[in-house]
Amino acid sequence: MAVSKPGGQPSPTAASAEARLVEIYLVGGAVRDRLLGLGVKDRDWVVVGATPEQMLDAGFKQVGKDFPVFLHPDSGEEYALARTERKSGKGYTGFDFYANPEVTLEEDLCRRDLTINAIAEDSEGNLVDPYGGQQDLQQRLLRHVSPAFSEDPLRVLRVARFAARFASLGFHIAPETLELMRELSAGDELSHLTAERVWQEFERALATQSPITFIEVLNAVGACEQLLAELCELDTTDAKQRSAALAARSSTAEQQFALLLAIATQNEGDKRAIDSIEALCRRLKSPNRYRDLALQLRRWHNALAGFESLTAIDQLQLIKQLDLLRRPERLAQLRPCVEALHLDLEITAPTLEPLLERLRTLSPQELMAEGFSGKALGEELERRQLAICAGLAAGNQSPDA
Repeated sequence: MAVSKPGGQPSPTAASAEARLVEIYLVGGAVRDRLLGLGVKDRDWVVVGATPEQMLDAGFKQVGKDFPVFLHPDSGEEYALARTERKSGKGYTGFDFYANPEVTLEEDLCRRDLTINAIAEDSEGNLVDPYGGQQDLQQRLLRHVSPAFSEDPLRVLRVARFAARFASLGFHIAPETLELMRELSAGDELSHLTAERVWQEFERALATQSPITFIEVLNAVGACEQLLAELCELDTTDAKQRSAALAARSSTAEQQFALLLAIATQNEGDKRAIDSIEALCRRLKSPNRYRDLALQLRRWHNALAGFESLTAIDQLQLIKQLDLLRRPERLAQLRPCVEALHLDLEITAPTLEPLLERLRTLSPQELMAEGFSGKALGEELERRQLAICAGLAAGNQSPDA
């Protein structure tokens, strides 16, 4: 089906749009993951021999003004002109890009971070692998493509993330690549990374099967103290066991983040731990939902783990502090984290859900119909709530007893 250009004139179909370009290759993660037998989610393309004008004439939409990346008129996938880059300043943004029809595929692949990400595939399914990426995939090796690797501090985080993602497949970082990462960390380049980019890589690492590996790698190259100082003293052996237990419960990145910070601050006093978590979240500019879950877990995991042994007053106080009557999803988020922190527990507070259901049957409107109002209404509601909780605290099997 034809798509329309901004001016309203019909543009070529997807097939004809690609036909007008010289050479198009599938590159990067899509090729790598297919070779590893993993599912491919996103596809990126590189175009060799074309100009921005040709891309626009073919119906592609340019992303930004100075970066040679275009969106396909039908699929919306990214097509980048083959380009080279030159270091011109500090940080990961300190580069000048050169995109020209004369830039070869091999030159474009040379600017990439790791050999396993520098494999291309043409329209016939033939692989172009000038830097040994296939061999490194077979050897489970994360190895840099060229010495230019050390010009981009973001690659320290990216390699740590790939190490976390592929840890379960037995991947390890090449010694020479680790050395370049140490050199980058020893200089001032990491200080030029924005909080947003640090968080983006950290968040993606939290969603992998082995997020603790991310911390281990940063520590190994001297980057953790600069970027995630609160996590430098983490007992990674213990943390891996608990993180794996959480992952077995189908964890999210938010839950892994909360668990990680709870473990990292477990030997600190409550106030210091809370201050540490809040400071890290402010510095990383993490979303509020990450901060909130981390604080809730750190404050209340012991109470949730020992919920059945709490007095009725403490049970009701915990329910109110976590706002569980209005926000039952919080318990679903917190429970697997608590169980990962307290591995001897098979299930945390098994009677909490039925207790919450019973508490929700108490209706202020019904109490008002009985004649309660104002302060007396609140006092009577709490009295009846405590009576329900007391049934459990007294050892009953059900809060309805």
